[in-house]
Amino acid sequence: MISRSTMIHPAVLMLLVSMFVSGVVDRASANEPASKPNILFIFADDWGWGDLGCHGHPYVKTPNIDRLAREGTDFHRFTVASGVCSPSRTAVMTGHFPARYNIDGHFAWVPSNAKRNMPDWLDVNAVTMPRLLKSAGYATAHFGKWHLSNDMIPDSPSPGEYGYDTYGAFNCSGEQMPVHEDADNAIEFIENSNQAGKPFFINLWVHEPHTPFHVVPKYRWRFRDSGLEETDEIYASVLAHADDRIGEVLDTLDRLGLSDNTLVIFSSDNGPARGRPDATLDLTYDTATGAGFGIAASKGITAGRKGYKASLFEGGINVPFIARWPGKIAAGKVDDRLMISAVDLLPTFCELAGAELPPSYTPDGMSQLSQLQGQSSDGRSKPLFWKMNGHGKPKSENSYHWVSYCIVDQNWKLLANEDASYVELYDIVEDAYEKTDLKDRHPEVASELVDKIEKWKTSLPAKPNAKNFSSLRR
Repeated sequence: MISRSTMIHPAVLMLLVSMFVSGVVDRASANEPASKPNILFIFADDWGWGDLGCHGHPYVKTPNIDRLAREGTDFHRFTVASGVCSPSRTAVMTGHFPARYNIDGHFAWVPSNAKRNMPDWLDVNAVTMPRLLKSAGYATAHFGKWHLSNDMIPDSPSPGEYGYDTYGAFNCSGEQMPVHEDADNAIEFIENSNQAGKPFFINLWVHEPHTPFHVVPKYRWRFRDSGLEETDEIYASVLAHADDRIGEVLDTLDRLGLSDNTLVIFSSDNGPARGRPDATLDLTYDTATGAGFGIAASKGITAGRKGYKASLFEGGINVPFIARWPGKIAAGKVDDRLMISAVDLLPTFCELAGAELPPSYTPDGMSQLSQLQGQSSDGRSKPLFWKMNGHGKPKSENSYHWVSYCIVDQNWKLLANEDASYVELYDIVEDAYEKTDLKDRHPEVASELVDKIEKWKTSLPAKPNAKNFSSLRR
């Protein structure tokens, strides 16, 4: 029997129950993962298709990226939108072919940009991936290389003006983030976003293995008994350091219980640089990242693909693309058929996040969300185009830089010089190594693809918009 002195008035009891339930709900909400999936896009710099343990590299060790391949799907037919950095990154940010912004090469200092008919930075008013994801409720961040302007152009817009809540970067205006602080910044951002209960999007654009090679002694020590030449030892050590930093970020997702609700992608902005065999190993200095070893230590490989960085052959644009999303993307699978491009990332991420594309915006890419999750595809409904400043002569020995325009349409890939007086045609699905030129067997296909390139060229601006010029221009 309950005495009257210990009884609680019904109204008070209801208030206490309400407060208790509310507190439990609030605490549960704080501990629940965000309903929208997080997105972590890791974009390396000059990391060749063959520069992974899981792709059979003879001495480079990448256990953390290999883990992503075991726990996700390794897509072998991914291509970036250029053989060099800045245009490739433009495509990721905008979902457009970089030629639409006259960005055909890397951003350098003002006279070089002007000479090449380029702007001095990516248009800050362009539709960008982080801005769209931010509108869908995401916390957005960029850590690592920028190079959508240049540190030698002090009046260029900062990364924060393109839709990021937080950033730390180099190859941009303002303070340069030390290259090895990318993972620490990403981890802090993940922890803060998780505590705030917000889904996050992070562009983690690592420096490796671009020159200069900023070697940390303990990583060179790993290879002390390997018998490698010094240049190979340097190359292996910087990739091992990058892989470890990626591993630290993956471990953070595990520790916070976020791995199952996070799409993680690893890729590279273009194919590998390759130093000449007779190149002298010396120190070089970069105004954005500091001193390190130079081009002689560039030992990237393409696993048989033709050409290297700055080429529109597969060695320059067919790069690693590993996607992990537990329970959504198949684990331990290799997909060597899906034709996916860097311009597809913006519409894919926006569909994933529930971000609406502006009515006035038409991406050059297409969402590949269902295909990433294993749905079969009959091929691309949109062709892919490339434009670069080609130089050199076709058919010369080891000549891969003569190409000015390229198109991939269904299974066909055509490469052309400036005036299309010389072309090469490949069935790129069946012949990923571009061994057999089919233009003489299929002249009608070659002619049709040249016509499509010519039509595409008419949609491109003749020159950059002057609003994207630095005040340093004379």
